[in-house]
Amino acid sequence: MKQHDTHGFSLVEMAMVMAIAIIASSVCFVALRPALQQIRVTNAYNATLSTLRQAHDSAVAQRWKYLVTFSNAAVPNTITVNQTTDCSTASTQLVKTQLPNEVTFKVVSGVPTSPNGTYTTPDGFGTASFAIDFDQGVNGGGSTQVCFYPDGSAHDKNGNVNSGVVYMAGPVGLYSSRAITVWGVTGRLRGFRLYKTAGTGGSVYWRQQ
Repeated sequence: MKQHDTHGFSLVEMAMVMAIAIIASSVCFVALRPALQQIRVTNAYNATLSTLRQAHDSAVAQRWKYLVTFSNAAVPNTITVNQTTDCSTASTQLVKTQLPNEVTFKVVSGVPTSPNGTYTTPDGFGTASFAIDFDQGVNGGGSTQVCFYPDGSAHDKNGNVNSGVVYMAGPVGLYSSRAITVWGVTGRLRGFRLYKTAGTGGSVYWRQQ
């Protein structure tokens, strides 16, 4: 009977295959990373909008006041919703939301900063000086809290109608920016994403989502 030699891969060949696989994986990771970061920003935007909507709807349905507190301090990038009697003292917690990793409440340099003109801040609220910017028209803005009343309207701790805007972004730059506005009189919520106008040297603008 004839003997047939069997040949496997040599150590050098195996090393070459492994090196090619590692390089290919690295290239794919680098290429996909911006897309994954954009997904995290979108998830953060959706979570923030959902939390605000839950606070608004719970206030209307349960005939309670609900205080929404945004944090960039002790527990950064969190939103806490609590029942309240006076819009300043929190009691029973309804929900607490943490933004996904790498996404923070922040204003990226380059977003519109004027409340008037062609390319304005979201709904013309503020000058993009604060990432969390409630109390528009009251005390200069910059408040990190908003309180929903049983009629759906939004107020501050002193009972003033409280409109505002919240900005967030990921590490992928200016065009990862999102924003959500709250209209004090009605409690209406609107979401925005930053875009660039067509052409070289185009301007950036907020578009409602």
